[in-house]
Amino acid sequence: MVPASACPFSPSWPKAAFADLEEKYVQSVPPSIGSTVAGPANKGLIAWIVYDWAISPFYSVIVTFVFASYFTQAVAPDDVTGTAVWGWATTAAAVIIAILSPIFGAIADVSGRRKPWLGVFTVICALAAASLWWIKADPAFVVPALLLVMTGNIAGEIGQSFYNAMLPDLAPRNRIGRWSGWGWGMGYLSGIVVLLLILWLFILADPPALGLSKASHENIRIAGPIVCLWLLLFSLPLFLHTPDTPSRGISFADATRQGCHGLTRSLREIWQEKNIVLFLISRLIYNDGLNTLFAFGGIYAAGTFGMKTSEIILFGVALNLAAGIGAFGFAWIDDRIGSKRTILIAVAGLSAAGIAALLVTEKNLFWATALALGIFIGPAQSASRTLMARLSPPEKMTEMFGIYALTGKVTAFIGPFLFGTATWLFSTQRAGMATILVMFLIGGLMLTRVREPPRDIKPRP
Repeated sequence: MVPASACPFSPSWPKAAFADLEEKYVQSVPPSIGSTVAGPANKGLIAWIVYDWAISPFYSVIVTFVFASYFTQAVAPDDVTGTAVWGWATTAAAVIIAILSPIFGAIADVSGRRKPWLGVFTVICALAAASLWWIKADPAFVVPALLLVMTGNIAGEIGQSFYNAMLPDLAPRNRIGRWSGWGWGMGYLSGIVVLLLILWLFILADPPALGLSKASHENIRIAGPIVCLWLLLFSLPLFLHTPDTPSRGISFADATRQGCHGLTRSLREIWQEKNIVLFLISRLIYNDGLNTLFAFGGIYAAGTFGMKTSEIILFGVALNLAAGIGAFGFAWIDDRIGSKRTILIAVAGLSAAGIAALLVTEKNLFWATALALGIFIGPAQSASRTLMARLSPPEKMTEMFGIYALTGKVTAFIGPFLFGTATWLFSTQRAGMATILVMFLIGGLMLTRVREPPRDIKPRP
């Protein structure tokens, strides 16, 4: 993706890294959503998928593995309290994201431009990550840690609404699936690179790189600044090379008023679009299963199979690698057979691998089933984004992705609640894992009733 000779730490890197690609492949501004002709690869789309590479380590390193583990084991008074307040903070962030994403999306659709909004939320996310360096292993830092993680999570997720909405304006309609898949794949690979970087240079190394102290957990706290620098550096190509929709010259106050009015109207009218509603509800259910799998995968591995912290990180690396391979591999399948069928294949694969993961009792077999799960995680997420792009009216794209974010977050507490309740009732984490399979089954069955538009037909306004 980036020429080997391009130094990622050089001030001229963003232009140098894409110079060869521009000279060889770029002919013009990418075709609009109305185009069905597959143009050559172009720097705007390449820069767009690099943003997935930039933002994903925030979730894999901060939200899921490294900092989350540090918080529950060292910052919080005890594991139980840490897990509980982390879950509550995650739920609160999900509710805020669900409320704000469609509002900001509607405003952006009225005002025209998306990149300025994405830029603001990217910087907020990066600064929140960097500030985690000051979170020490002391219960006095519980509230600041949670507020920073919530801020970064909210900013990152709202920014994703603008980022996702850019794709249909960049890629030919019959190639949206593969570009979406490549973006997801790049994100998973990025998570692997940063996890391994932190593991080898700071956690396993003795002494850690940069002379950091293990006694004061500096070798773990450095994860926040690393994620910040990674995000700022690799988001630059999108802001420099990816075209944006033109500004409509509307003031912020007018855009806010018109956007909120339009959103209110859309929320009333969307119920008439039964096909979109059916898809959003089905995704809400199987996506809750995916979110719960991410939230409790490491906990399940540690509690049921006794994995240590270093094993958990390697487990996360392996899972991200499998998901990246799946996202890349299914990218072409998405465009060939359609997003709906791709999601159904992925959900069926997740269910089969999940059943196997429930039944195995040996750690090595669990690794194998978990990697099989990972293969289908990527295409389930990527093809969902593609299907939403194909179902949405072009003039409401950002607003629709805001609603897409809302349905992805508004019930995010249900999966963890079911997992925890089932684990408590049956005194085994395997019962909790079984609830995820139920969500996959219900969501997949509902998706079978969704009608996907032909890939050469423009969505109905």
